[in-house]
Amino acid sequence: MVCFRDLAQEVKEEVIAWRRELHRHPEVSMQEFRTAERVEEELRKMGIEIRRHGDTAVIGILKGAKPGKTVALRADMDALSLTEENDVPYASEVEGVMHACGHDAHVATLLGAAKVLSQVRDQLPGTVKFFFQPGEEVAQGAKLIVEAGEMDDVDAVFGIHVWADLPAGQISVEPGPRMAFCDMFKIHVTGKGGHAAQPHQTIDAVVASAATIMNLQSIVSREVSPLDNLVVTIGKVDVGTRWNIIAGKGTLEGTVRGFCPELQAQAPGIIERIAKGTAAAYRAEVEMEYAKLTPVTMNDPKLSEMATDMVRRLYGEEALASIPKQTGSEDFAYYCEKAPGVFAFLGVANEENACYPHHHPKFDVDEGALDRGVALYAQFAWDFLTGEGK
Repeated sequence: MVCFRDLAQEVKEEVIAWRRELHRHPEVSMQEFRTAERVEEELRKMGIEIRRHGDTAVIGILKGAKPGKTVALRADMDALSLTEENDVPYASEVEGVMHACGHDAHVATLLGAAKVLSQVRDQLPGTVKFFFQPGEEVAQGAKLIVEAGEMDDVDAVFGIHVWADLPAGQISVEPGPRMAFCDMFKIHVTGKGGHAAQPHQTIDAVVASAATIMNLQSIVSREVSPLDNLVVTIGKVDVGTRWNIIAGKGTLEGTVRGFCPELQAQAPGIIERIAKGTAAAYRAEVEMEYAKLTPVTMNDPKLSEMATDMVRRLYGEEALASIPKQTGSEDFAYYCEKAPGVFAFLGVANEENACYPHHHPKFDVDEGALDRGVALYAQFAWDFLTGEGK
């Protein structure tokens, strides 16, 4: 039997080197040009077939010696618009851009998995697809790959996210909803501007906007079952230009998060009804823009059971972690709409250098755990294709 724990150890130093190189050269969403070229270069060295979609999506295809099913393994590649504050040799060399979410680790570990799987291709039935995906942070990359038809022949999909809230080496592969759906909306409030000393001649967009913000908070407490979870957040308010001018226009921008697909379907109508009704009470008018960015990320129960058994065999019962579902979102969810999948969380936290949250300018990972990411990717593909998993 192939021991991916040992094979992952053999490529660990190379994986760390890849991760550090990628960390030095971060690229923002849908502009991962250098990253894509480096990924393609390494895959070609392994003798893996390449397909490209859009400007930066890279698909590696590894065909086993025998026919069989197809499994997809996914890593996202984009960085964030953030200035790094870590004093390390591999710090970002791109001003104002940083891998502050761990996507560099995802790419490096998936390259490691591609390398070890390519070494056993003569024993492998079926096909492994490696999705090196752009634009996760803007929820565009997964849809690009799905729309290109790359999921049409896929029977199962597996992804990993390094996780700052888990001690290094701990792994969560629990079934059910793991990450929330994410919607985004803009509410445009229109009133009638005028002099601050003559409010009776105006329709105050500030007052209408403020009332709308407050009334939207009642959605969670009065329109959603207390047994369900929903977040409604206004993150940006743009209204008014000067202290002695009553604003005639304003814009509110916000997000909705939750785990119930029915609530995601209902949310636009609820928000628009409250916004329009509130604005009308102040004689203002409202227009709304609404975008559904990602569905709920759902782990398939049977595949989660297989993944749990996989973790036990690789690293023992003590490596399994249990964490709550997360109100952050992931466009990995689009793959799970096309085929059953598992989204795993791999702990990379320690008390020395990896003790800051995702999207923090001092975010870093415990690189000692990266070989586990390699083994998880490779073992999942092997177990699914060979049927050796539980």
